[in-house]
Amino acid sequence: MCEYAMSSHVAGMTQVAKGPKHGPAPIPEEGKWVEAKQITDISAYTHGIGWCAPQQGACKLSLNVKNGIIEEALVETIGCSGMTHSAAMAAEILPGKTLLEALNTDLVCDAINTAMRELFLQIVYGRSQSAFSEGGLVIGAGLEDLGKGTRSMVGTMYGTKEKGVRYLEMTEGYCTRMALDADDQVIGYEFVSLGKMTDLVKGGMEPNEAYEKSKGHYGRFDEAVRYIDPRKD
Repeated sequence: MCEYAMSSHVAGMTQVAKGPKHGPAPIPEEGKWVEAKQITDISAYTHGIGWCAPQQGACKLSLNVKNGIIEEALVETIGCSGMTHSAAMAAEILPGKTLLEALNTDLVCDAINTAMRELFLQIVYGRSQSAFSEGGLVIGAGLEDLGKGTRSMVGTMYGTKEKGVRYLEMTEGYCTRMALDADDQVIGYEFVSLGKMTDLVKGGMEPNEAYEKSKGHYGRFDEAVRYIDPRKD
């Protein structure tokens, strides 16, 4: 008998037996094939990208989930100053929650909430970064994604029709000079690794020396006919 209330119309119907059992399609999880039937069946490490309503800012959310519980969260945001503070709250809120709790928790910012939704869909459909990694990824994988400098990888470029391109920020760091050839085409750039510089200053080095030691360049930088400051020239 059904344990729920039933209309008289349905109650008077003839019962028809259910045929073959159609279970959920197995999804790849940490090197296994799993028929996920409840939240505790889900384990994965992956990322989700979200955006806010006016599409002014974006969030990349990375979660390490073990048996349905969020064990690790990395929240990276760009484009909105308030979003960085929302990310600080979300990074405190998320660990320890189940995936379902996190999906239904206000993570302060639209972009972070959207990233949580997109990430949830990928995880429960088996589209995770750790889908075929036996045993999954260790707690700390999110931090390792940031690299040695423990900073988000950001690229900031600007260009106009009249004046061309300006390199402002690369993965390597803050762009200080662009190298141009005889045709005024870009052939390289100079950068300062702000993470490295900060660590050197924290270690007691004078700021100017730390600045010089944190410089690097890419491309045919030394062959340039001239150099320009992308923020001034």
